[in-house]
Amino acid sequence: MRLNLRVWRQKNADADGAMSTYEVDGISPDMSFLEMLDTLNEELILRGDDPVAFDHDCREGICGACSLVIDGEAHGPERTTTCQLHMRSFRDGDTIDVEPWRAAAFPVVKDLVVDRSAFDRIIQAGGYVTAPTGAAPEAHATPVPKPDADLAFEHAECIGCGACVAACPNGAAMLFTSAKVNHLNVLPQGAPERETRVLDMVAQMDEEGFGGCTLAGECATACPKGIPLSSITGMNKEWLRATRKVSKR
Repeated sequence: MRLNLRVWRQKNADADGAMSTYEVDGISPDMSFLEMLDTLNEELILRGDDPVAFDHDCREGICGACSLVIDGEAHGPERTTTCQLHMRSFRDGDTIDVEPWRAAAFPVVKDLVVDRSAFDRIIQAGGYVTAPTGAAPEAHATPVPKPDADLAFEHAECIGCGACVAACPNGAAMLFTSAKVNHLNVLPQGAPERETRVLDMVAQMDEEGFGGCTLAGECATACPKGIPLSSITGMNKEWLRATRKVSKR
């Protein structure tokens, strides 16, 4: 395949960025999107040009590092991570736009790399348990109803990639935050911080400068792990419960 790439290039956080056009040839349909970018970078290095900076790590759809907006869609045309997106999703001769996440809370570091440490600070605000868990407990030592366990597992699938923020027209982080809140709040180990967790994490989310949620639903559509939109509803209920309980103390 021969492809025309329009890639966002930005030298650093303070520099102005712009789209640069490149042509890559000999791309196999079986390549992942990141392997295609590797091919581009190899050609740029051989020419003595600066390679395109982009985030990647596991390349197995687990870490969430591969944060790219491809043709205006977070992670591209398939509901998967960029590293698991294959070039067979495109056609020979296509022109493909490649951009970084676009959100005020995710400033560009260089080219396609953005600073997502805002997510880390939201986690630090409450995404943990203080109950001493020790080594792995024996099965059924702590009874958890199956619906609660299923709900916790569903939300634990969030890999923190930020696609929800990139897809949201408001740049909101509600789906990410709700996944982290609901994952722990339904488990007995997370009960001691149930109120403080949701209050602190939502407060930190707002402090980071993410936009307000209007339930547009684009976040759930773009999420490669299928975190449902109802997760936000669940967190809103938790937040209301916590504010009422704290106000009565």
